[in-house]
Amino acid sequence: MRVALGSDHAGFHLKGEIARHLADRGYVVIDLGTHSEEPVDYPDFAAAVARAVVEGRADRGIVVCGSGAGACVAANKIRGVRAATAHDTYTAHQAVEHDDVNVLCLGSRVVGPALALELVDAFLAARFTGEERHRRRLAKVAALEETPG
Repeated sequence: MRVALGSDHAGFHLKGEIARHLADRGYVVIDLGTHSEEPVDYPDFAAAVARAVVEGRADRGIVVCGSGAGACVAANKIRGVRAATAHDTYTAHQAVEHDDVNVLCLGSRVVGPALALELVDAFLAARFTGEERHRRRLAKVAALEETPG
């Protein structure tokens, strides 16, 4: 599986830990930056990860900022992305199983490294169930992208 990673300066160190963790487990890691603690704007990196997923260069994406919230808002602005912030393992896997989430957003100032790696593992191991009720709901979500206002 190809996983695109991105972070702002607040998530830089945790992104590095996630990248090593994934590489050790055989994932193809696509690191889209940032590459230092120099202050940057999270929307740039969230969008880069989101675009990598919707363009098919990555199967899933992970974005790390301070809280996970800003990255999630930005990633969800890219059509075809379903991003969720998760700070617990249930949300990390259930968001994929029921909502077909393809980008995980993490808050480096909210979760520590050990929990972050558990969240990543839960997210990447999960598969969309494809149940009719979930497909119906996702169709309604997709329709929202096409509805002005």
